[in-house]
Amino acid sequence: MRRLALVLAVAALAGCGGENGGTAKLWITRDRGAHVILTRNVPAGLTAMQALDRIAQIKTRYSGRYVQAINGIEGSIAARSDWFYFINGYEADRSAAEYRLRDGDVEWWDFRSWRTRMREPVVVGAFPEPFLHGYGGRRLPARVVFVVDAQRPAAERLARLIGGRATKGVNAGPTMNVNLLVLARPGKKPSLHAAGGNAPGDAVVFTFNGNPELLLRSVPFGRFRYQVDP
Repeated sequence: MRRLALVLAVAALAGCGGENGGTAKLWITRDRGAHVILTRNVPAGLTAMQALDRIAQIKTRYSGRYVQAINGIEGSIAARSDWFYFINGYEADRSAAEYRLRDGDVEWWDFRSWRTRMREPVVVGAFPEPFLHGYGGRRLPARVVFVVDAQRPAAERLARLIGGRATKGVNAGPTMNVNLLVLARPGKKPSLHAAGGNAPGDAVVFTFNGNPELLLRSVPFGRFRYQVDP
């Protein structure tokens, strides 16, 4: 009987997502991150759909594979607005019912119009993701590229933050299958843009203008936004 009770307890933990250990973050925003609805920590090991269902009231379609509404905010074909979700800044390529969260993942739901633009392959608002955890447990090497010596101290700290290395100039190291954070010349109005990531897990290039110390704050510059223009 005691052994049976232990087996049942382990099974119950697995059903709660506890088998992977750790936690993930879950964010809900709208209008390309302009308005934050809520942020919570959730257990790793849950599917993205299970985690969302834990912290919000959701309405689904297509046998629970597609999110139609969150907390009463409902998608509409007529209005060309819907919920989109990202994992570590990558636009997800599968139903939230199929993606299982790993320790450290950032699951981000945003309600927005798709009238003028449907896809957003990679966004900057989860930085330092996707440099830290990649997608689906696959993480690419990372580099911080700086262009003037005055940027070196911040570049080296950023490299430690994202688990990579700092180099002066793009040509100072490999660029194939490497996530790059490029620090453009300082003195410009801050901006942060992402390129690449056409499929989740693909290499990305983040380009930052301005004082790189802004990326080292406890809430980094650009948090919750798709891109930040000057």
